[in-house]
Amino acid sequence: MEGIRGDGASSASPLSQWGHDGWRIYQYYLDKTTPHTAYRWIGTLVITAIYCLRVYHVQGFYVVAYGLGIYLLNLLIGFLSPLVDPELEVTDGPSLPTKGSDEFKPFIRRLPEFKFWYSMTKAFCIAFVMTFFSVFDVPVFWPILLCYWIVLFVLTMRRQITHMIKYKYIPFSIGKQKYTGKKPSASSNGFRGD
Repeated sequence: MEGIRGDGASSASPLSQWGHDGWRIYQYYLDKTTPHTAYRWIGTLVITAIYCLRVYHVQGFYVVAYGLGIYLLNLLIGFLSPLVDPELEVTDGPSLPTKGSDEFKPFIRRLPEFKFWYSMTKAFCIAFVMTFFSVFDVPVFWPILLCYWIVLFVLTMRRQITHMIKYKYIPFSIGKQKYTGKKPSASSNGFRGD
């Protein structure tokens, strides 16, 4: 029985082992960045600035920038959308309240913040690398691409905001909600129980 499996099946090749170890180290450091939201976004802004400077300096790769913009718009829509769209599904699980008498149910994003950040950062890194290959530098009249992207952005955001208003949800929470307690009523008798 031992001869049937062979020695090669039980041990992985050194190259695949190194790849696996490298992926584990990468995942370890990626996991360590999870609680540091502000630092992650600052790093992404730095990468974005480097990419923008590269495109400005080269004066090209506008199709890459347009594709990046469309992808980022798609990510933004996922970030702003609820996990369960009240327009499409009626479920027994968590959903958004539609009336004032409905119980509070927290907003759960379709695309969580960490995945949004990670996908956005990867997209900028890939687009940056693409600017070093002339095959991606397609000659186009960039103002038309910019105008078309702005029209897409405005129409998409208008539809998303209309959806937010219709189903009464806000995808952001500003600070922690604090309970102020009950206001004293005028019918209290003033007895403090001394």
